[in-house]
Amino acid sequence: MNLVRLDLNLLVSLDVLLQERSVTNAAAKLGLSQPAVSAQLARLRRHFQDELLARMGNQYRLTPLALQLKDQVRITLGGVERIFAAEPGFDPSSSTREFSMLVSDYSVAVLGSRIGAILAAEAPGCRLRLTASTPRLIDIVEQVLVSTDLVLMPRGFLDNLSYRDLYRDEWVCLVSADNVEVGDALTVRQLETMPWVATYYSPTASTPAARHMRMLGIEPHVQVVTEHFLTVPSLVAGTGRVALYQQLLVDLIPETLRVRALPCPFPAGPLLEAMWWHPLHDEDPEHRYLREVVVRAVADLALPANI
Repeated sequence: MNLVRLDLNLLVSLDVLLQERSVTNAAAKLGLSQPAVSAQLARLRRHFQDELLARMGNQYRLTPLALQLKDQVRITLGGVERIFAAEPGFDPSSSTREFSMLVSDYSVAVLGSRIGAILAAEAPGCRLRLTASTPRLIDIVEQVLVSTDLVLMPRGFLDNLSYRDLYRDEWVCLVSADNVEVGDALTVRQLETMPWVATYYSPTASTPAARHMRMLGIEPHVQVVTEHFLTVPSLVAGTGRVALYQQLLVDLIPETLRVRALPCPFPAGPLLEAMWWHPLHDEDPEHRYLREVVVRAVADLALPANI
């Protein structure tokens, strides 16, 4: 496709239209008249040979193609913004750059406050944007990393990307403190019969320990699924459920929840946390600075070595 013949400004309008699902709201957000945005939508419909926004009663719904384009357009625009925001030299003390990271609430709980503190002291004009990781975003992570600086997640999910190891964590099992069926230790048989709280439970997304457990032939009876690690203790407390949990998060559990952390009755293996980025950012001085900030945050917190 000849990009010279395309009006790339339409990408901005397409992004807002897909986010707002309304010509009126999109026009207000873009600072354009409603007829002007309607004309842009007509051009986009002709280009894609698709309605993109289909009227359903008094509302517009995204067509299947529009749903497919929604994330791709946002990622593409993010990459364009990075290109035009590039600076010949990077001075964190005067920069107004936005750094972005795809993270779980586990990563935020462990590292977020320290990373934020370092940036506030050294790069007060910069902004840190934390986006929650989801199975859908991890499935397209190479595209996401064109416009997102870093992904923080354990080894075992990603490859063909630049990365650096950060720290090591261990897995434990959480049970309710008043679960009289569980003594001082769990058995494999109990893991097979107890109801589970699972995190990121899908064919393409799961914790490394959960995947290893299933490889050993232990099939959990999953009763609740959550994509937020910090909600796991409350979903276990007062029930007969069990869950895998990171040791570094155990000390953050409120005492009022009354849960117990027990050793896993199978070789769960360690959690090896790493940061990942697109290779095209290897030599970017701004990106290199952010990576150094994350490494320093790990050192400041004296987290276990990732070995």
